[in-house]
Amino acid sequence: MGYDEVLPHLGGFGPYQRRIFFLVSLPAISCAFHKLAGVFLLAKPEHRCLMPFEVANASFLSDFPMNMTYPWDGINNKWSSCERLDANFTDSYFASGQPANATITCDRWVYDDRKYESSTVTEWDMVCSKSFLTATSDSLFMVGVLLGSIIFGHLSDKMGRKPIFFASLVIQVVFGVLAGIAPEYFTYTISRIMVGATTSGVFLVAYVLAMEMVGPKWRLFAGTVMMMFFSVGYMLTAAFAYFFPAWRDLQIALTLPGLLFLCYWWFIPESARWLLSKRRKAEAIATIEKAAKENKVTIPTEVLDNLIEPEKKEDADKPAPSLFDLFRYPNLRRKSLLIFFDWFVNSGTYYGLSWNTNNLGGNDLLNFVISGAVEIPAYVFLLFTLNRWGRKTILCGCMLVAGTMLLLTMAVPEAQNWLIILLAMLGKLAITASYGTIYIFSTEQFPTVIRNVGIGAASMFARFGGILAPYFNLLGDIWKPFPLIIFGAMAFAGGLLSLFLPETLGRTLPDTIADGERFGGKDDLPEGTAEEMVELNKNSTNGNVKKSTEEA
Repeated sequence: MGYDEVLPHLGGFGPYQRRIFFLVSLPAISCAFHKLAGVFLLAKPEHRCLMPFEVANASFLSDFPMNMTYPWDGINNKWSSCERLDANFTDSYFASGQPANATITCDRWVYDDRKYESSTVTEWDMVCSKSFLTATSDSLFMVGVLLGSIIFGHLSDKMGRKPIFFASLVIQVVFGVLAGIAPEYFTYTISRIMVGATTSGVFLVAYVLAMEMVGPKWRLFAGTVMMMFFSVGYMLTAAFAYFFPAWRDLQIALTLPGLLFLCYWWFIPESARWLLSKRRKAEAIATIEKAAKENKVTIPTEVLDNLIEPEKKEDADKPAPSLFDLFRYPNLRRKSLLIFFDWFVNSGTYYGLSWNTNNLGGNDLLNFVISGAVEIPAYVFLLFTLNRWGRKTILCGCMLVAGTMLLLTMAVPEAQNWLIILLAMLGKLAITASYGTIYIFSTEQFPTVIRNVGIGAASMFARFGGILAPYFNLLGDIWKPFPLIIFGAMAFAGGLLSLFLPETLGRTLPDTIADGERFGGKDDLPEGTAEEMVELNKNSTNGNVKKSTEEA
């Protein structure tokens, strides 16, 4: 008997679970700070070359003729910010009215500080030929997120949710402050990689804690609401950027709220489900009884006495599931590749649009807040539709809508910038809804015996999308609509390809490898002989695992 047998007596979402859920959801706000801070930390304000006759602290607004000092950038329809005319800037030169023909690459710049008092870009001159450094910094942050999900996910399964949650918090605060005082780009980027890794340790572990203590019918609600807390942190990041216009102050201000969560040590228990999985029955019962007392219920003694079943030797002897099992059979391989591509597209598009708000034009802070605000209706939409319309309908529909909205931006005249922003925000709303759907949809696609392995691999592909997103955004320096078109094309393609995935709503989910191969196939059974079907069942690592989706 396991924790699921306790929940009917304990209550699926009683006062105890609601209190713990609220507490572990708050750190999602802090994680959003760090994941979205790059928009302002790496902000690239308007800039121009510092002319030889100007002092180092010259004003961005110049009083000399632009046509006599800078070449015209025809692609971006403005005076060049990376080159200047190669001339002897004397009074007679300016009086001649004949600009020089030769150009020279700039080595110093003047920045417009009216929007941003300072950023890493202005401090370390990451413009023009060094623009790739900003994309690299965000990309490496996502590498940290990837490594953190692997490392902290493994450690939380081995050592427990609670110690890894707090260890991640401490590391996050230390390296968050270090990033704020970093003297140069290398130290800053390494610190941000560490912060990225700890967002996995904090948010994912908190997410697992929340999911492991609520009843099955509450998991869609709990998971979706926790993502709303992330969206609140998204919007609050803009408020911090408004009150802390200098990037060092902003980085430290976004980090210090993490100290508040250290007091959770006395309020957050270890997961009873994890304790039972480690056969620490006495500690699990103590946690359950505390929850029962707060929920004003009584757990029958026989339920507590039979919490852990004896470990069967034949279960221990079975080989562990492998990622290769997903590629060994044609239907499983096809579904897995489609799911991996959907994760790549959703993550890349979501973070790409989130980090691209400064390039849309108009008010950067307002664009950013709207980009975060549209996530709330997206999640509310999921709460009301996922269990009615089906996972496949929502996933395909939202990705196609996102792709259409983003692709339409290339037909909008540059003068109608408000329409570009509107289409981008509609695309962000739709991709947020599809990103929320892919978590649940993927969990129900993979067979039980290999579900964790499948979701782990899908999450890795998602991180690859996030790693590439900053470089897609960098293409906006060549042509402003470029990033939106790339994200739109990916989302549209993903929506079309998702039509080939089977619907899972109301279906009995696959347990074994054989079930997974059969699920969504052309026939009730996989193509092949009866002997091959027997072989599939042999390859299944556990044919008697209980049907569930909560393992992910």
